[in-house]
Amino acid sequence: MAEPLYYYRRGSGQKEEEIILGEPLMRWAYHSRPGKMLGALLFHRPWLSRLTGWLADTRWSRRQIARVIRDLRIDTAEFAEPPETYPTFNAFFSRRLKPDARPFAADPLALASPADGRVLVYPALQAETLLPVKGRSFTVDALLGSNASPFHSGSLAIVRLCPADYHRFHFPCDGRILEQKRIPGRFHSVNPLILALGIDVFGENQREVALLENDRLGRFAFIEVGAFGVGRIVQTHADPRFRKGEEKGYFEYGGSTIVLVFQPGRIEFAADLLEHSHAGYETFLKAGEELGRAAQ
Repeated sequence: MAEPLYYYRRGSGQKEEEIILGEPLMRWAYHSRPGKMLGALLFHRPWLSRLTGWLADTRWSRRQIARVIRDLRIDTAEFAEPPETYPTFNAFFSRRLKPDARPFAADPLALASPADGRVLVYPALQAETLLPVKGRSFTVDALLGSNASPFHSGSLAIVRLCPADYHRFHFPCDGRILEQKRIPGRFHSVNPLILALGIDVFGENQREVALLENDRLGRFAFIEVGAFGVGRIVQTHADPRFRKGEEKGYFEYGGSTIVLVFQPGRIEFAADLLEHSHAGYETFLKAGEELGRAAQ
């Protein structure tokens, strides 16, 4: 049995245990023999995630909202609309917040977290290596679905969203969109309990890859990784230019992840993120909180 999952919350010196929605089922599906056999059918094809997304769009699904808010201890005071007004679970899951709930720093050198989530940073990748897990290395090339040599030996931040989180994501700085593409794939969970098994989530899961450019950071990649239960990754920003804090899109039902990849020498991550990541712990940030600063 895997150990409990702990993380830090910015500004707190104490570790917190993560509440995992559907944890018993997840552990069974990935750690038991019959679960692994069934998982090959459930997670390697999109049909179940599409079905889950469809169910979350039905009016019946709204019955689950109150229970999830209670079980995951979600702060409803931030909601733009009262919980009882959401017609479906997906409407609740992709909810907007009050306008002042997620302020973004005006400092042009500050790179903001694009979403609420648990953050790991890698300040210096080894060549193209993305993330070594139990001896297996995932690569930036696999993540981006192409030769990513400009990002080899660069820096990387992983922002993992959980079902309890606000699921709209935003641009972390000013800039412009150079390229955007969708890569079809599987729908494994992105929870660290699953990553620890050595499954190539970043190279196998469905994802959307955008190549962005900022005057100070240069070119960097913004990747949304789909996961089990994610009905869709929705892009809402149509203009090629963007401002820090503007909404880029949102995830429908499920947990998921955003990965930011920078070229070498472009970003200096915040000290608490470096400290906790080095020790193997994620740090919870809200969208708009400082992720790091453009190197000068």
